[in-house]
Amino acid sequence: MDILHAIRSYADQPLTHQLLVSILKEYKRPNDKINSLVEEGVLTPVKKGLYVTGSALGIRKNPEPFLLANHLLGPSYVSIDSALSYYELIPERVYEITSVTLKTSREFLTLIGRFSYAHLPFPYYSFGIRQVEVSTNQRVLMACPEKALFDKIVTTKKLQIRSKRDAMHYLFDDLRMNEFGLKEMNLTMMDEWIKDSPKEESLAYIIRTIHNL
Repeated sequence: MDILHAIRSYADQPLTHQLLVSILKEYKRPNDKINSLVEEGVLTPVKKGLYVTGSALGIRKNPEPFLLANHLLGPSYVSIDSALSYYELIPERVYEITSVTLKTSREFLTLIGRFSYAHLPFPYYSFGIRQVEVSTNQRVLMACPEKALFDKIVTTKKLQIRSKRDAMHYLFDDLRMNEFGLKEMNLTMMDEWIKDSPKEESLAYIIRTIHNL
């Protein structure tokens, strides 16, 4: 298969170093060829060992930023502001892709955009993760709406919610959340997470406040 044609066929997916080496298996020095393809604009590096198709191929289709976020650092899932915005629970358009990881918190500033990762511990990390099809053939790991809200609260430094009044202020004044979306949340599931969650008291007040909406 022609190399450029092979790379085009993966235009909507992140191109890992391992995948590129398999495409370039006839080359004795595939890493040199990869560097050459970067210089020619056929590949655009996202980080070491991860690429997307470059402008020289004339392809406007690229992996969704959420999918790149899953690949930049794993294990991880898209959450916090990015997920809340995706579900239209907050009005702001989010430009930085926010995720949660079991690894150390990190940030990546790439040619594609800025990606940040907040560390959260197991077993809390594992709650409320789903696969979401963000576009054709592109499925990403993302927090469900309930978990995205929990993650926002847990990762916001110095935030402590000690009353329903605090919870109302945070949800509607600070986050300006969609009330209908809050009413649709699965409170039973959220209750089940509480005992293994950081900021247990704050999350409990959030649940009670949503219950009374």
